[in-house]
Amino acid sequence: MIKKQNMYKTILALTLVFLLVFSYASNHYAFGAKPDKTAPTAPTNLRATSVNETSVTLSWNPSTDNIGVKTYDIYRNNTYLSSSTATSYTAASLTPATTYQFYVKAKDAKGNISVSSNVISVTTTATTPLPPPTPVPQPLSNRIVGYYAAWATYTGTTPDKIDATKLTHINYAFANIGPDLKITLGYPDIDVNNFKMLNALKTTNPNLKTLISVGGWSWSGKFSDAALTDASRTAFADSCVTFITQYGFDGVDLDWEYPVSGGLTTNAKRAEDKQNFTLLLKKIREKLDARGAVDNKHYLLTIAGGAGGSYANNTELSLIHQYLDYATIMTYDLHGTWDSYTDLHAPLYTNSDVTPQYKASVDSSLNAWYQASFPKDKIVVGIPFYGYLYSSVNNANNGLYQRFSGASSISYHSIVTNYLNKPGYTRYFHSQSMVPWLFNGTVFISYEDPQSIGIKTDYIKSKGLGGAMIWELSQDSNKVLLNSVYDGLK
Repeated sequence: MIKKQNMYKTILALTLVFLLVFSYASNHYAFGAKPDKTAPTAPTNLRATSVNETSVTLSWNPSTDNIGVKTYDIYRNNTYLSSSTATSYTAASLTPATTYQFYVKAKDAKGNISVSSNVISVTTTATTPLPPPTPVPQPLSNRIVGYYAAWATYTGTTPDKIDATKLTHINYAFANIGPDLKITLGYPDIDVNNFKMLNALKTTNPNLKTLISVGGWSWSGKFSDAALTDASRTAFADSCVTFITQYGFDGVDLDWEYPVSGGLTTNAKRAEDKQNFTLLLKKIREKLDARGAVDNKHYLLTIAGGAGGSYANNTELSLIHQYLDYATIMTYDLHGTWDSYTDLHAPLYTNSDVTPQYKASVDSSLNAWYQASFPKDKIVVGIPFYGYLYSSVNNANNGLYQRFSGASSISYHSIVTNYLNKPGYTRYFHSQSMVPWLFNGTVFISYEDPQSIGIKTDYIKSKGLGGAMIWELSQDSNKVLLNSVYDGLK
């Protein structure tokens, strides 16, 4: 009996062992199947293939067990981010200029997860700041800047009569400088209405820019005082901003005649004008840029500069150009009524003539600016729409380089109307200086005409200069010379 019981116990124990073994085998073996694989191998060579301000694109080499891999899990900064069935992924909605860490794990259908790939750090790019507001730059040699003289209104040539389609900029001459060293209306009885007509020209030429020109020959007396201290420069610059925004101008043009020396004898002048002029322009540029940032607009700052070496010596041309959009150079009045002998008003080149007085030319004047390191593409060459008439001239050498008893300026319109092609008058043209004159045996007139302007516009383009400036528009009422400038610079 005891033996049977022991036998039954043995059978029961063997049965339990068999059941345990069978249960384990049923969980781990199928008919003819192999045992389950271990976790997949890790992906390799994780890298960033594209980075911008808000996204990073990742790529990696697949797990060597890729056939059994179901997904790849992407982690950012040790936190699960997403999964991908491919071997690439783009992490989006990131913050610019921020560093992130990434790694990837492979996961099979059973949920087995590999160890991580290599870890990489990626910094998104910084947000690119918007460029400061600025107009599309004018092509080289393509600026046509016309001065409109306020006093022309008194003779009926109002701003609405300007052909704005032939101009890129119009400078209104002039605003004055008040006792408080701030700019003020020069002609209060007509200025405000003129400003309205001037800005109305933008309906026919939306690209037209208007500037208020300050000073000039008659009103440069207080420039030295305005430029003297930081406080006076600030007051003047603030007044420029107030003026142009109040009256709708696109910028300000300083016509200081002249820093350090020259101009009217009553003008304030100082040796330190040379440095103070630079500081004044710097202050105005800062104030215009600050206002431009508010208005999302670039306000222009220009100057009318003297021709020749003395102006270059009395200013810091190598420094001031950084504050200016361009400078108009007064390359006229190279000879005039102040001389002892008749001469050419604005000769393009210095000629080889034997003369009883000094020589000057547009070309030599501009060379002084080049040599002072003022950029050529910011130089706008002045062209006069007027000439000089000399009377009681000695009848020799066709009137050139002769004594005279009286002289005055004369508009091109008057020259054409009263002298050109009139009986007794002969037109001459200097083959070296490239400008004309008229002479009738006693009256000598030096001036510009379509031929000389065509040569000057060719010169402007060939030198890579910044365009042409006109003084001044009302003196060519039939727009003959304006058309020549426009056609020459097209």
